[in-house]
Amino acid sequence: MQTEVEVQTKTPSSLDNAPDEIKLAVDLIYLLESNEVDKETAIKALEIVLSDFKNK
Repeated sequence: MQTEVEVQTKTPSSLDNAPDEIKLAVDLIYLLESNEVDKETAIKALEIVLSDFKNK
């Protein structure tokens, strides 16, 4: 019996080779946009996160 196996390959994108901080930023933007977070709310929240991480 002969079976065909389909191999799915991921097409590389420019993001694949991007630094981790760029990948994280893209993920965060996607998360905020896909959840329709208000722009000002997102900015305030990100400022809080930035401050918190700088103080650690």
